[in-house]
Amino acid sequence: MSLVVQKYGGTSVGTVDRIKHIAERIAAMQKDNHRIVVVVSAMNDETDRLMELAREISDQPDQRELDLLLSSGERVTIALVAMTLKEMGVEAQSFTGRQVGIFTDTTHTKARIERISAARITTALEHNLVPVVAGFQGINEQSDVTTLGRGGSDLTAIALAASLHADRCEIYTDVDGVYTADPRIVPTAKRLDRISYEEMLEMASLGAKVLQDRAVVFAANHQVRIVVKSSFTEGPGTEVIKEHKEMERNAVSAVTYDRNQAKVTLIGVPDTPGIAARIFEPVAKADIIVDMIIQNVGQDSMTDVSFTVPKDDVPMAVEVMNRVSQEIHAKRVEVMQNIAKVSLVGVGMRSHSGVAAKMFVVMANKGINIMMISTSEIKISCVIEEKHVETAVELLHKEFELDETTSIQ
Repeated sequence: MSLVVQKYGGTSVGTVDRIKHIAERIAAMQKDNHRIVVVVSAMNDETDRLMELAREISDQPDQRELDLLLSSGERVTIALVAMTLKEMGVEAQSFTGRQVGIFTDTTHTKARIERISAARITTALEHNLVPVVAGFQGINEQSDVTTLGRGGSDLTAIALAASLHADRCEIYTDVDGVYTADPRIVPTAKRLDRISYEEMLEMASLGAKVLQDRAVVFAANHQVRIVVKSSFTEGPGTEVIKEHKEMERNAVSAVTYDRNQAKVTLIGVPDTPGIAARIFEPVAKADIIVDMIIQNVGQDSMTDVSFTVPKDDVPMAVEVMNRVSQEIHAKRVEVMQNIAKVSLVGVGMRSHSGVAAKMFVVMANKGINIMMISTSEIKISCVIEEKHVETAVELLHKEFELDETTSIQ
């Protein structure tokens, strides 16, 4: 009898009818002699609605109170799913992050899991119950509610799968797997049968919304088998696994994009040793995630420093940079929000040359200006104007022949 952790996202539980649909799937799995642990997100757009309420009160809501507010969305869903299962004759019980024993650090809105008790989940399984767990949330050592960041229900599910030594973790969403590009932009995009943890991590961190990037790191570290599936259609989905040599057959596996980017620039920074530390140490202390960083060539002992952050972090980043600007006697702080990041991802880049050059030529031929560039062993990212995103994704997908990709078996 296998143990499967299933996670259902906001669109999968967005209405009562959809909740009934996933309950039927869960009931069928249990009937086939599988032990099931269910993790659910808040109903579609509920977290955004709660965030908007908080911002009607404050531009920068108190983080502790915000976590308590945002965690309420998943509590509604777990109760509804458990009720639905019981109406179908399936014994189920709902659990909050606190009841499960998901202990985190003290950081609010982006907490990291430190340990999981899961004793009540184990007991529920022993009594043939289906535990329905609230994703996205935990508690710290002071018993304050914490949340795990955007997409945190993925992390809840994968962490539970690791803690319970589950046979696999199934992530159910509104797409039937991981694609070579967003099918809404590129109709010829192909579903991948398999993808490596490394590629999935890069894609998640670069804007693909299939899985939370921190969840992929956790899965890789604990060797949790992930399968990404659709909650609306049947199909094998995409399996996320360890890399193997066949995956290097193609230089590029996918094109991703991220519109949730903003560029913050400090103008007129003194070009002196240690200035970067004075800029970015306060940013780190504010728990702001920085992606790309560029420092211009200094002139007249002055330089400009630019970096990208998620748009949600712009108010805090600007507040920090205004303070830093005064301390280091920089001229001013500028913010550019109409940008996006377009990226190529593939473990095959390790053994194929010329990928970056080809990407830059494609952009240049279409008159798309590249503002910033970032690379790793298996990815190349460019920051461009947001208005060019769809064109860039389509062109790159075609240039690297991803519509002709043969799925790895």
